[in-house]
Amino acid sequence: MKIANLAGRAVIVVPSTSSGRVAAIDVATASGGRFGPDPQALFDDWPAFVEWAASTVTADAGAPASVFFDEAALGAPVPRPRQVFAIGLNYAEHAAEAGYPPDALPVTFTKFPSSIVGQDAAVELPEGNVDWEVELVVVIGREAHKVDRESAWDHVAGLTIGQDLSERITQLQGSAPQFSLGKSFPGFGPTGPWLVTPDEFAERDDLAISCRLSDETMQSSRTSMMLYDVPELLVRISAVCPLLPGDIIFSGTPAGIGNRRTPPRFLTPDDVLVSEIEGIGTLTTRFSASGIRSLS
Repeated sequence: MKIANLAGRAVIVVPSTSSGRVAAIDVATASGGRFGPDPQALFDDWPAFVEWAASTVTADAGAPASVFFDEAALGAPVPRPRQVFAIGLNYAEHAAEAGYPPDALPVTFTKFPSSIVGQDAAVELPEGNVDWEVELVVVIGREAHKVDRESAWDHVAGLTIGQDLSERITQLQGSAPQFSLGKSFPGFGPTGPWLVTPDEFAERDDLAISCRLSDETMQSSRTSMMLYDVPELLVRISAVCPLLPGDIIFSGTPAGIGNRRTPPRFLTPDDVLVSEIEGIGTLTTRFSASGIRSLS
């Protein structure tokens, strides 16, 4: 099942058997108000929502309250997460290109929730060196605290695509790097196009992941190459703090980021970044110049 945020309303995405296009079933309308229109509110009672959706919705664009839509109108599937975790150096090749040995613990930081945006977002580039990092994003559906590997997936609502955009000067300046600030400018957390529930994947721990910049492939790997897979990340993080319904985890990026290229390459105005994960789809992010100019 695919759940999306269409112009601020929670919808279920269904294919059309006749046209091959996708359509949206409005959750509030189809449920008679049992579940409201706010996409974030679905996670407050996620098990009940999934049970209702599975028994009620048919995969047919002719179903009640369904309409065709433009993917550019999609917002972040989780628009207001309470907690946003991010994992660094979770692919061995990326750790190597960054000059760090794999750590004994997953490197964990945060992106502030105000950075989260959705499909086809136009991100204004701040001054500095803005880099790309395609990532599998895990969405929590049930509170998870001190979970074990065997039950970890039971706490996952679904998966989506994310870009951990990073302004490298802010991130790395000073003797103590500012990871969270450098990764939390407005628009620096594109996610989407929708959330896909785990049952939709034949191999949920082994998905192709890639991103293209101006039609050139920058990153290409598989999520099975992560040093800490999804269950292990939930075990490690939830051992310290509870994961709440609607929280999201950026699970780390593979090799191929801009600041480790020779010469380094960073995002520029009018660039188009297309991120893709097998079984989910594609996330498009556009860029423009900052309206702020330095006084120096």
